[in-house]
Amino acid sequence: MEFLRKAQGRPSHLGILPGTFNPITVAHVGLAQAALGAVDEVVFVLPRRFPHKPYEGASFDQRIAMLQAALAAEPRFSIAAAEAGLFHQIAGAAREAYGPDVRLRLICGRDAAERIVNWDYGEPGAIRDMLRRFGLLVAARGGQYQPPEDLRDAIEVLPWKSAYEDVSATEVRRRIPAGEEWEHLVPPEVRPMARAIYGDPAGQPIARSPGNTPRY
Repeated sequence: MEFLRKAQGRPSHLGILPGTFNPITVAHVGLAQAALGAVDEVVFVLPRRFPHKPYEGASFDQRIAMLQAALAAEPRFSIAAAEAGLFHQIAGAAREAYGPDVRLRLICGRDAAERIVNWDYGEPGAIRDMLRRFGLLVAARGGQYQPPEDLRDAIEVLPWKSAYEDVSATEVRRRIPAGEEWEHLVPPEVRPMARAIYGDPAGQPIARSPGNTPRY
């Protein structure tokens, strides 16, 4: 794990927020801020390689630049790069970087928690072994998550603001070239970069629908 920004001190409870951050949204930041009620530090982890998708849209360096701009005001946020992108690989890299005594909790939404718990890891009981090494902090996005009874001790529900339900990086990328309002979906510090990165790829002025006046 390579740190691009590191919080001061050594946490006893660490939250790990992996993502593609293409771009970082207000939902990512809100999720991390909510997690600070349960952990001492949140590290945003951007993999250099994704297990199921290539890099498209923003480059690795552009995504790191957006993360640095969005997170600069919170001293308890760190930014790191990981070589591999599977959740247990990221948790393993965090364990190596932070040491054996730090409690690790992976921050995710309900859909990601379901994928983690129900994934076929190729051997019985693999998820139980994984959750002995790190826990889950699960935001109730798109519905409350109900963990299996035998995993409840390792999974904690994270309070979540309903205002973020429809916020996604996919929606940001769709709206910008379409000329629809998008600025409220990303942190203010990220807007100039997002506009430049995800604008009309043909380089033409973006057509805007009547009455749709941008707020910048």
